[in-house]
Amino acid sequence: MPQTFDALAVRTWCGLALQALGRAREEIDAINVYPVADGDTGTNLYLTVESATAAVEAVFAGHEAVAAPAPGTAPVSGTAPASAAAQGTGVAGESDVRLADAIRAMAHGALIGARGNSGTILAQLLRGMAQVLTADGEAAHTDGRGLSLALRNAADSARGAVAHPVEGTVLTVASAAADAAFGVEGDCGTVALAAYEGAGTALAATTGQLAVLEHAGVVDAGGRGLVAVLAALTETFTGQAPRPFAASTGPHEPAAGALPGTTGLPGPAGTPGAAAADTGTGGSRAAGPDAPEGHGADAAAACGDTAAGTGHPAFEVIYLLEAEDAAVDRLRDRLDGLGDSLVVVGGDGLWNVHVHVDDAGAAVEAGVEAGRPHRIRITHFGLGDVHTGAGTGRPPRERTQRAVVAVVPGEGLAGLYTEAGATTVLARPGEPPASGELVEAVRRAHAREVVLLPNDADLRHTAAAAAEQARAEGVRVALIPTRSAVQGIAALAVHEPERRFDEDVVAMTSAAGATRYAEVAVAERQSWTMAGICQAGDVLGLIDGDVAVIGTDVTATAETVLDRMLAAGGEMVTLVLGDEAPETVAARLEARVRESYLAVDTVVYRGGRQGALLLIGVE
Repeated sequence: MPQTFDALAVRTWCGLALQALGRAREEIDAINVYPVADGDTGTNLYLTVESATAAVEAVFAGHEAVAAPAPGTAPVSGTAPASAAAQGTGVAGESDVRLADAIRAMAHGALIGARGNSGTILAQLLRGMAQVLTADGEAAHTDGRGLSLALRNAADSARGAVAHPVEGTVLTVASAAADAAFGVEGDCGTVALAAYEGAGTALAATTGQLAVLEHAGVVDAGGRGLVAVLAALTETFTGQAPRPFAASTGPHEPAAGALPGTTGLPGPAGTPGAAAADTGTGGSRAAGPDAPEGHGADAAAACGDTAAGTGHPAFEVIYLLEAEDAAVDRLRDRLDGLGDSLVVVGGDGLWNVHVHVDDAGAAVEAGVEAGRPHRIRITHFGLGDVHTGAGTGRPPRERTQRAVVAVVPGEGLAGLYTEAGATTVLARPGEPPASGELVEAVRRAHAREVVLLPNDADLRHTAAAAAEQARAEGVRVALIPTRSAVQGIAALAVHEPERRFDEDVVAMTSAAGATRYAEVAVAERQSWTMAGICQAGDVLGLIDGDVAVIGTDVTATAETVLDRMLAAGGEMVTLVLGDEAPETVAARLEARVRESYLAVDTVVYRGGRQGALLLIGVE
């Protein structure tokens, strides 16, 4: 029976692609040199696919919630096993989820979670596939011909989104994959394998297609990631991971002497292997896949002297944007004059914007003028090549034994943490740090051992990715899953660099875990919460991440939250005041503790612009 591409195959593909990028992430990150040596290409691709996978899982979870399992049958959970696709039909099982729903979710998840140049282009490729596979919304599956058409549209959409496509990038690899898939007839497994082999051959040739890649002796890292994603697609239908291959000889075992990050992939002529460089977006104009020719950006232009030297823009700015098409056209023109590496993908009112600029504020303001930007991420590129340390003219300084790296939500807390000896990463409201920023902070700490405090539950995956990258660079990293800055304060209070690393980590973890955390904030919109329905402007009291109190007065709400927390006991209350908190709230809370809770101490800090009006910790 021919293999077909259905919703369960999409689910399996997501899981296998995430695993493949997880394995390749560190080696791609470690040798990222183009257009900026910020060491996060593999991580960006991984996080993009992670977001796509979560979106697909949410679709399946919604269907499973309304369909009770048959007697004696366990409900489906997690990603479908890879081997299921190899049981003769290439179908991982039965499901009520339609192909259109699954692939649309995958593309949308990649769009909203896209990170960096390569992640943004991958999201656009998936959107191009979805445009074909959702054309017949009722179809349960597609065959090999349908898959090849989807791959063709994906490559054409990505190439059509650039004004001046440059060969030697992920665009080249995607086009080669589509060409190879279009040239064969057969089931989905046959088409996917042809695409994988075509992509691998093109990847090996990228070194000689761009001067910056040839000079470094590397292949394109975005293309390297796409090859991994196509290998996962092949395994989805065949049940077996395709063997790494050499462009000249076809499938083979990994070549002896291959350079890191390119197992089994050949290097330039006469070399056993090639390293990977980040996908370039040195040009300045980009568009969604439906944009007419002339409105696309050079998402893969060679960076030349600008990226290779000291003239590259200082910041990477990424945000999601809700805006009309006409406003996005104007935004492209505005950002075109501000910087380079501009990529804008998406459509139907939702866009992902990526640009390198010197004036990050102006890039965000341009988004505000166009529509509603959110999930704003700003990364400052470090000076010089982070992998070589070249350009300083000074011998490297000796590493310290141990350091603490912490994400903090406001300038006031940044000063507090710094005084305590920590290296800080500032997370402004609506601007969570990317993994590259955390890795750069670990490098700035310049220690053999690092304790990483994310201080935000939403940063757990980003922090984990940064920790893995730092470990690949030879740093011993312990990630303590702090969910609030007040937990980080408790952990930092018991930090003793003279202790054995494991003992210090255990003590800090215990202190953080023993600290309950809360915050008082103002609701931005109407929403359902654990405490009922809140309206825009209501004062919310969140305890351990859940809304517990809805009020109208900041001080009264804070008192209720504090009473609930101290009802379970406590010895120390920590209050961190935001800039917009009422002047009297700290004095009122301190007085309440003194009058109502004996032997409980209170300490107050100024957090600055931290998003929440008030942070509360109870130890």
